[in-house]
Amino acid sequence: MKMANVNKRGGRTLHAEIAGAGFAGLTAAIALRQRGWSVTLHEKGPELRAFGAGIYLWHNGLRVLEGLGVLEDVLSGSHTPPSYETWRHNKSVSKETFNGLPWRIMTRRHLHEALANKARAEGVEVRVNSEAVAADPAGKVTLASGEVREADLVVGADGVTSKVRDSIGFKQDRWISVDGLIRLIVPRKKKELGCGEWDNTIDMWNFWPRVQRILYSPCNDQELYLGLMAPAADERGSKVPIDLEYWLEMFPFLEPVLVEAAKLQSARYDRYETTKLDTWNKGKVALVGDAAHAMCPAIAQGAGCAMVNAYSLAMELAEIVEVEEALPSWEKRVRPITDLCQAISGEYAANRSLSNGNMFTPRVLEIARYDPTRRVYSW
Repeated sequence: MKMANVNKRGGRTLHAEIAGAGFAGLTAAIALRQRGWSVTLHEKGPELRAFGAGIYLWHNGLRVLEGLGVLEDVLSGSHTPPSYETWRHNKSVSKETFNGLPWRIMTRRHLHEALANKARAEGVEVRVNSEAVAADPAGKVTLASGEVREADLVVGADGVTSKVRDSIGFKQDRWISVDGLIRLIVPRKKKELGCGEWDNTIDMWNFWPRVQRILYSPCNDQELYLGLMAPAADERGSKVPIDLEYWLEMFPFLEPVLVEAAKLQSARYDRYETTKLDTWNKGKVALVGDAAHAMCPAIAQGAGCAMVNAYSLAMELAEIVEVEEALPSWEKRVRPITDLCQAISGEYAANRSLSNGNMFTPRVLEIARYDPTRRVYSW
């Protein structure tokens, strides 16, 4: 196996234990392995699988995929819409093309499978039915089985309810927004929808007689990602499986795809959560993804930031051998970008600002322009 460089201390290969096999955990595992680390990845479920529906990746996330060597696999079977269109009360108010900045929509399953396959190919040890329930800044992780494993680095990529994070006692603020989403993958039904620019992303907002939003996002020729937003206090709007009559009343032109959405018994309504920590690292423990910085999905950068930060962690550790020195340096480098993204996402979600159209401003796109493989703003 060809390695970019080999990390050793006293003739011993450095070892990482990673809790959580989502996008952040898989990215960290692959990037560390490619830099000579031995890596064990723990997934509490019985198999590696993606949760959720669709996902957006921008230039920053796509550069991570290129750095990992999986970009071509992900581009095949995903979609870049001609524009991001915003509607208010079923009338178009803007069409944004981001000046050619790369972006892509795909199913979460598609992205996850590409990363999982790459992790296995690189020699990452993957353990399923293996949940990390605690960690120690000295470099230990405790599994639900009672086994205690030692490592040069412990990565907590175990989500918004992270047990790695909470067992150590990172200081955190958490809050939940008034709105939430039902996220679904349904057949495209492009022909049945009839005339219209159905290859675009279309962000459809209605405020009267009630607040309801549908984010229409084609993932490929066959699959469509739908995000159905309603306030948590709206019993019918937050009901799952979806209340077909209720949604058709506001969006009758989407009947072919909403009928498909109503069939999905596994649908779930999730409120937007934000988590902000005082720090992402302690000793030999680093937190990535939702464990460190869960954010509202308003500008579709949660997964991208998670992957950027996980990839950047491996880059920092390739340059600074001492883990306890590398982790603060890593956080100092990437945290300002994530904090900006989290702040804008929270502001947009609280004010429902995306409904105004033309909200992907230069300040917002600055986040997407970051190239973590070269640590510069490009494009």
